[in-house]
Amino acid sequence: MTDFARISQDPAVMGGKPCIRGQRVTVGMIVGQIGGGRSIEALLADYPYLEREDVLEALRYAAWRAEEREIDLQRAS
Repeated sequence: MTDFARISQDPAVMGGKPCIRGQRVTVGMIVGQIGGGRSIEALLADYPYLEREDVLEALRYAAWRAEEREIDLQRAS
């Protein structure tokens, strides 16, 4: 699952961070917004040049990258 047609990386755009279709909207921004409780509909309203599939692919990309390595988390006391 490494075919992400809507995700681009260019050193000249946002320091090479994964972005949506070459725009200055990073995957990290989208994932952070969704993780913070914003809905996809709210994101699309705030960024009218994004499409629903852009947001969904950003989430799939982040999930794929998260599976590349295990991170030890501290256990809650």
